[in-house]
Amino acid sequence: MALTEALLIQNIREFSGFDGEPTIDTPLFSSGALDSVAMLDLIAFIEKATGIEIRADEVTLDNFDTAERILRFAGERVA
Repeated sequence: MALTEALLIQNIREFSGFDGEPTIDTPLFSSGALDSVAMLDLIAFIEKATGIEIRADEVTLDNFDTAERILRFAGERVA
């Protein structure tokens, strides 16, 4: 399964109980939209969708605070 913007945002919405529609640049963790449990669920989804293993030291705001950053991070790891 490929990790697409639409699929990622759909899962962000499911894991966060997000009110409204998250966008590619909606702050996720720094805004409190995702708590630590939701972030773990999202990471598990990303690992399954991409086949990569995400290390704890890679889970940073630079890599995971927006869908855009997540897609960039995953794209760099898959390539």
